Amino acid sequence: MTDDARVLRVDRLACRLVAHDWAFDRDATGNIAAHWRDRTKVNPTLFDGRVLLASRVATSVDAAGLTILEADFFETRFSRFLAWRDFGFPDREVYNCFSMPALRSSDGAFLLGEMGPGHSCAGQLYFPCGTPDPGDISGETVDLSGSIVRELAEETGVFVTERMFSPSWRVVFDGQRVACVNIIDWPEPARTLLARVESHIAAESDPELARAHLVRGRAELSDMRVPAFMEAFLELELPH
Repeated sequence: MTDDARVLRVDRLACRLVAHDWAFDRDATGNIAAHWRDRTKVNPTLFDGRVLLASRVATSVDAAGLTILEADFFETRFSRFLAWRDFGFPDREVYNCFSMPALRSSDGAFLLGEMGPGHSCAGQLYFPCGTPDPGDISGETVDLSGSIVRELAEETGVFVTERMFSPSWRVVFDGQRVACVNIIDWPEPARTLLARVESHIAAESDPELARAHLVRGRAELSDMRVPAFMEAFLELELPH
């Protein structure tokens, strides 16, 4: 496993929306604006929408002995998130906490998406997903399971329900990144799944993914476009 990332199995997620006065946003306004101008000159398709970051991430054990990941989310703009990320996460009290579907074919391959040229992580390979946004808010709850269902359908054309989710989650802690991964076993073999996703990408006028990839073994993780948190998860789940 990678040295800095660790994986914890949890039984459920407990995520809520809170008010948070983010000092980085308040104190680095000029630097954030300049960084956004620079990034949009290179990639004018970037959109400064609302996203959710976490001001607190913790684990607890309930009376039944179940492990819970607790996360408090707050709203900010994508330009603030991008500057915080690109500046090396200067506020270590905030986390990029998000959910990911580990879609596994009937013959054991995982589906990865290659981020398209308009994406802020262009070229990277990871499970199709997105930063949580206000569409994932229900009252005071942040629904990371619903985020998986929505993002997977939008990016790949694969429609799942929460009934297909594994009962437990694998949470990857990698610095300020907290990836909540749920393994979803898909009933089709890898070749059929890949064709389904590639057909969806080809039909999109502005696809978020450049292409889809399958990974079956650890030897394939030598591709440096796989982020550390993905490598940590896949090293535990893939055969040698």
